[in-house]
Amino acid sequence: MSAVPATQSAARRDTFWNSRVMRRFRRNRLAVFGFFLVCMFLLVALFAPLLAPPPPVGNNCLRDVGATTTAEALTPTHSGFWRLMFAAPASCYQIARINFTQVPSPPLKPIATEAGEVRPVFGTSNGYDVWYGIIWGTRTALKLAITVVFFQLLIGITLGAISGYFGGWVDNVIQRLIDVIFAFPSLILVIVITSLLGKSLNFIILAFVLVGWAGYARIVRGEVLKTRSLEFVDGARALGASDWRIIFRHVIPNSLTAITVIAVLDLGAIPLSAAALSFLGIGLPTGYTDWGQLISFARAWIQGTAENRLEYWYVAFYPALTIILFGLGWNLLGDALRDALDPRER
Repeated sequence: MSAVPATQSAARRDTFWNSRVMRRFRRNRLAVFGFFLVCMFLLVALFAPLLAPPPPVGNNCLRDVGATTTAEALTPTHSGFWRLMFAAPASCYQIARINFTQVPSPPLKPIATEAGEVRPVFGTSNGYDVWYGIIWGTRTALKLAITVVFFQLLIGITLGAISGYFGGWVDNVIQRLIDVIFAFPSLILVIVITSLLGKSLNFIILAFVLVGWAGYARIVRGEVLKTRSLEFVDGARALGASDWRIIFRHVIPNSLTAITVIAVLDLGAIPLSAAALSFLGIGLPTGYTDWGQLISFARAWIQGTAENRLEYWYVAFYPALTIILFGLGWNLLGDALRDALDPRER
């Protein structure tokens, strides 16, 4: 009896793997490279406590997970290990500060601390461990991107579908609200909101959601206007289906292709915009594990003399390379999905 479901499951996997979309995707080498980069960042975020263990000094991460040493926190039998892996406290997202020296320390150079000698993999910037900031900053970037895109999609799809399906005054109200949001440059509006609310990850998420849902709503509205006049919608209405059932069971699922690519691209763009806010000093609190913070710490050495830029190249190089690879991975993946899902491509 169990062989039949297993055979059906294998057949579905083969059908998916050999589908037109997957064949196009596999043939695109840049798409495969982008997928590799995205998977790499996902793995880095998942295993951040193992790649950049919380130090005994520099932040309060070990104390907050109930561990006294780094080795104890990384022991799977200790409860702190699972907290680090899946529910790390806020203190773990504070970049470990090894010292308060303004001059950067080169990669792997021994630095004496209260807990002994440490060798920062990527050196220090303004006393902060660059390696720790990059690794745990990957978690921050993905948490920000996934949360923002999820709520933007939730609000945008719902209001866009309602606007396109019902039309009339409902459509006018929603579209005028969207026009107001589009009247301002999106990044400027985010800067204004975050400046008013303060430095916090939750406030940054709120600002991006308030600004970004309108783009999804307008695209979904256009797709719904085309979908609602199709025969299967008339058939569902003739069978007695309610408007809400038609919207959520028939109209929306057939209108999502257009925004899938945009959502993937936004997953890479939103953390970069958040990094820009931190670089300007209006993003996350000082010392938070954010790539923009690391670039901000390196500002003096980026703008310094030619000798300083050559000597302290690492303070800006590693964070900048991380930002470039993160954005490149999601953009290559988004472009590949656009090409694969385009019905005009054969």
